[in-house]
Amino acid sequence: MATRGASEAVFAVSAAADATPSLWLEAGRRFRRHHLAMVGSVILISMVVAVLTGPLVWRQPINEIDFKAKLKGPSWSHPLGTDDLGQDLLARMLYGGRISLAVGIAAMLIAISIGTTIGATSGFVGGKLDNTLMRITDMFLSLPGLPLLLLIVYLFRDTLRKTLGPEAGIFILIVAVIGGLRWMPVARLVRAQFLSLREKEFVEAARSLGAPAFRQMFRHLLPNSMGPVLVAATIDVAAAIIAESTLSFLGLGFPPDIPTWGRILFDAKDNLDFAPHWAIFPGTAIFLTVLSINYIGDALRDALDPRKVLGR
Repeated sequence: MATRGASEAVFAVSAAADATPSLWLEAGRRFRRHHLAMVGSVILISMVVAVLTGPLVWRQPINEIDFKAKLKGPSWSHPLGTDDLGQDLLARMLYGGRISLAVGIAAMLIAISIGTTIGATSGFVGGKLDNTLMRITDMFLSLPGLPLLLLIVYLFRDTLRKTLGPEAGIFILIVAVIGGLRWMPVARLVRAQFLSLREKEFVEAARSLGAPAFRQMFRHLLPNSMGPVLVAATIDVAAAIIAESTLSFLGLGFPPDIPTWGRILFDAKDNLDFAPHWAIFPGTAIFLTVLSINYIGDALRDALDPRKVLGR
């Protein structure tokens, strides 16, 4: 009987592993049927390709001053117009897009890493450690995000600029603070997934076969929890881009010689009547990028919902 039970357990684990590729294929099909997400994917990929390859094609210096061309609208020589110093907005937009997207991705990776680690540990171990970690998570959730972000950046930006340089210092600070204030929902999400999955049959089968805790967590629990984490990752990228743009718009982000989309908006706010193009283009870039990421996240949420995939 014991041998038969062990065989059935092995079969259950193998069946679950074999079903995984088909579930991911079905999730991919569901994602492709989400038309807004496909449009968003095209827009986002176009944005990424533009900011990565654009400066190689459009070689206009980002800080070259030309007072004769200041506040000019779009033209052949300046496709997106110029600012109050005659600097080319297309060159600054392409350069700033790299920074804005890099901030979003880097902050997301920090938030996902911290949240997944805390949530997985809390959900798998349970007991007093679970209670302690969740109380710490609740404490961070109670902090006012934007005021705390503004305060930390204001207090430490000058020190890090002098230590690491004007661009690297403020980049590291903004990424660390935004990522450090975005991990709590991920931790709660991963914990809930672990609490639900650790009682499933395939996990009990692995446990009965003597699988160590490390293998149970990283081979069986964590891969099956990644669907909601991927959705949270897309939301965090969009939120980080908005947070960086907010900081730059309030004058607490990158310095004027390092343009980001938010910084360009901040510089344009006093000239909206004379040069609306100066604010329209970076605002549109932020809007399209965040909207595309949100549509992708919405489609991933539906595509990776196991109830919908299995229901079909």
